[in-house]
Amino acid sequence: MFKVATLYKFIPLSDLIALQQQLQSICKALTGTLLIAPEGINGTIAGLPGPLDQALARLTAMPSFSDLWYQYSEASTRPFRRLKIRIKKEIITMHQSEGPFMALRGRHVLAKDWNQTLEQTALVIDVRNDYEYRLGSFSGALNPHTTYFSQFPTFVDENLMAYKEQPIAMFCTGGIRCEKASAYMLAHGFKEVYQLSGGILQYLAHTQADQSKWKGECFVFDERISLRHGLKKGSCLLCYGCRMPLTPADLDVDYQPGVRCKFCLKSK
Repeated sequence: MFKVATLYKFIPLSDLIALQQQLQSICKALTGTLLIAPEGINGTIAGLPGPLDQALARLTAMPSFSDLWYQYSEASTRPFRRLKIRIKKEIITMHQSEGPFMALRGRHVLAKDWNQTLEQTALVIDVRNDYEYRLGSFSGALNPHTTYFSQFPTFVDENLMAYKEQPIAMFCTGGIRCEKASAYMLAHGFKEVYQLSGGILQYLAHTQADQSKWKGECFVFDERISLRHGLKKGSCLLCYGCRMPLTPADLDVDYQPGVRCKFCLKSK
């Protein structure tokens, strides 16, 4: 059984080439992807439990990452083919000049309190992209219909300004997109923004299926494709042609692995 760690932290970083080399050494026994940028670190790494725990211990021993946020899940097979540590302009791409807005954050809501937040909030927004929403989401959540996270500010500007005075809740896979999304909204005059701490992964890990408001499965960016309650591997596949995640309903259209799916055919 492989252990998987999803992690991130917003913190000013410098000398990224030296940090990249250090991370390569720390994570040499692992696979996955880590992104580092002047604004922090983000990624998912995996390996056997011992080497992964050792790598995280070394990582969190570094002063910059002493309070690194991370959460675990499991995979029955290796979820990544190799290790990639990349230097980027942003650890989650929004294409916005940061200025002071990243000092702002929405109010974090623990998984155990999220159902109550869903019931008490005027608007609930799925901050993920359209192909992720299609696999599963919280009942009643608004789909921004984005293809890339960098389109989210435009969605806010064009659709949400009438809700500035009302409480708004948002969620994403692991929490990092909500950090930037909530900061952007607060910087643009929204008064009360809540975000699911640890994202959907925390909710699925700590919420019993019979008490859950989640419908469907959660897309993840590794070879497991999707997860369900208890962070168990889901039933979705990935098209080898267009890389679109496919639900069981999509598989009813005579799709076979290695053959073009209906999304490939629509794009032709």
